[in-house]
Parts: sequence; C-alpha cells; structure tokens
Amino acid sequence: MFRVDPHVKVLDERVAERAKRRGLDALVYAPHFRRLDEIRARARRFSDEDLVVVPGREVFTGSWRDRKHVLMVGLSDPIPDFVTLDGAMAELRRQDGVGLVPHPEFATVSLGPEEIREYRDALHAVEVYNPKHRARHNDRAREVARETGLPAFGSSYAHLRSTVGEVWTEFDAPLRCREDVVEAFREGAPRRVFHRDGPVHTLRRHVEFAHLGYENTWKKADRLFLSGTEPTHPSNVAYDGRFDDVAVY
Repeated sequence: MFRVDPHVKVLDERVAERAKRRGLDALVYAPHFRRLDEIRARARRFSDEDLVVVPGREVFTGSWRDRKHVLMVGLSDPIPDFVTLDGAMAELRRQDGVGLVPHPEFATVSLGPEEIREYRDALHAVEVYNPKHRARHNDRAREVARETGLPAFGSSYAHLRSTVGEVWTEFDAPLRCREDVVEAFREGAPRRVFHRDGPVHTLRRHVEFAHLGYENTWKKADRLFLSGTEPTHPSNVAYDGRFDDVAVY
C-alpha cells in the first residue's frame, strides 16, 4: 500500500516529519501563489527515501470574483493564476499534465459537474473529503464524483501543519517516485480514501474551516490578487507574455 496526502499548502521540516510519523509515503505540495520552479526546489529539498514530495500547482483561474481552482501535477512548464479556465485547461492539455478537482462545488471557488464534463479529458480525479468541508460538502463531493465518473481522492488540504496526515489516499500498488504518483492519478489506479476520526480530528477540521475566513478576506484579495505584482500573475516576466491573450487582470 502507498499512502498519499494529495494536497498540502505547507512544507517544512516539521511537516515532513509529521507526515512520516503519520505513515504517509508521499505529499503533493501545492502552495498558493508560488511559481513552479520554487515549488519544485522545495519539494526536492524535503524528499527522501521515506517521503516523496510531488510538486503541484492549485491554479486560480478567472478573476477574484469568479474563480475556479484546478489542482495540477505533472507539469513541465509553469501556468500562472488569473487566466481563463479555458486557457488554463488548454495549457494543461498541451503539457499532458494531470488535473485534479479540489473541493468540488465548494463556496465560489470550485468546479462543478458542468465544468468537469467539459474538461473531462484533462481531469483525472475528484476530491471527496477534506477537513475544510462540512459533512454536506463531503456528501455532495461524493455525488459529483459519481455523476462525472471520475475516481475519488481525499486530502488534508492542509493550510496548517497539524492537519497534515488527517486524510490520505491509499493506492493498492507500491509507488517509488513522484512520476509514479502522477501516473497513478493519470491512469485511475485503484485507491481508497481514509480519514481520521474522533474529537481531535473534529477540532482540526474546525480550525481549518476557521482559517478559511482569513484566507478569503477582501483585504487579502486586494493585497495579493489585484496588485499585479504577485509572482504567479500572468504579466510576470517569468511567463514571457505567453498568457496575455487569456489573462483576466
């Protein structure tokens, strides 16, 4: 068996050690508003024979008011935030990357069945459990996975260190490296989703949910998204103007 936490936002020595103590074999590290080269470097730093760290990008498509998130792994080139959903998915296809659907239909930042069907050829799994969800959100996420015919995955979606390892996706076959993890998602390899239970897990879910309010204040939106200076803005020199035709800011 091979246990993966397919979506964490934090990564340092404490996170890596916690993941190992929790019996995880791999993490997908996909922080907000970090460029792919930086994510890759940090993933390499904390990968070792006991823990595989896979670099990923949760791309913010659309504008702040009308945004949809897509978790992407297996990228060969960087994809910025604040481009149209169609533009981001076209680039994902070009790179033959793997698209995952985090928190489907959650709040105003998620893909629903209609978008999933439209981009079904580039999407490979739907998240059916994460701690930020309430019970009704997880129930609906499972329905979305069934409706669209995509395999399921579960993640800690950890923005806080203590949440790492609360949820994992367990593959039935041993995976040895980051490429193996990416291919397992691409190929729809057999897997099961597990999460911890009990009062401590409930408390951690509440803390993560409370953190969501901080993450989505208008103050942060003004500071991070609308200034045009964030490193994943399509106008950044790193993207060499390649996304100007699909940029929304």
